[in-house]
Amino acid sequence: MAKIGLQLYSIKEIAEKDFFGAIRLAAECGYKGVEFAGFFESSAADVKKILDSEGLKACGSHTSIDLLENDFENTAEYNLAIGNKYIVIPAIPRDMYGSRDAWLRTAEKLNGLSEKLRERGLMLGYHNHAYEFEDIEGEYGYDILAKATSRDILLEIDTYWVAWPGLDVAEYVRKYKDRLELIHIKDMDEKRNSTEAGSGTIDFRTIVKDAKMTEWFIVEQEHFSMPQEDSIRKSCSYLKGIIV
Repeated sequence: MAKIGLQLYSIKEIAEKDFFGAIRLAAECGYKGVEFAGFFESSAADVKKILDSEGLKACGSHTSIDLLENDFENTAEYNLAIGNKYIVIPAIPRDMYGSRDAWLRTAEKLNGLSEKLRERGLMLGYHNHAYEFEDIEGEYGYDILAKATSRDILLEIDTYWVAWPGLDVAEYVRKYKDRLELIHIKDMDEKRNSTEAGSGTIDFRTIVKDAKMTEWFIVEQEHFSMPQEDSIRKSCSYLKGIIV
């Protein structure tokens, strides 16, 4: 059965003040794992210790492509030490997308990084925003990238950003189901803000049903109308009710 994780960027204000407290909060709210968006200068040993003490797994780490290219060995060693196998690129700079050639060059770069990570027992992932769904000669950049990258590279679909341009999220989940070890569960309300899972317009029941290869459903949220602690607890509770 797939597990439920929390992208700690969701509670970044809490994490900035008390990184380990944010990890404990994820466990208290019912999550089984956390996906990192930085480590706040904490040692790998200390991060592993808090994960183990709270019964949590590392279900990914959002890692800039610059860090992978310029500090590969330290990045790989750190993630191995905390028990994380998924290194996910959260975004790319403007010069890496916008044309077919740019996307193909990006794919070539990701393929090279993926090969290096696989040699260390790690997997590379790619997390989308909305710019991947700009039309390029009758095709979306996302699909150009997906076709040009190794199937060993996981596609961490962010449901909110697929829905943003009006696309069918469930259709994309079905299309790339064999590469979706991780899915970002981010709902969209009627004002197009992100909201608690199950409170917005995205059909997560269908998505969960079709995402048969997914290991982690990872909650991420950027806009809040209630205390963040209550929000992430509500999303976790909702997902527990639909994952069977």
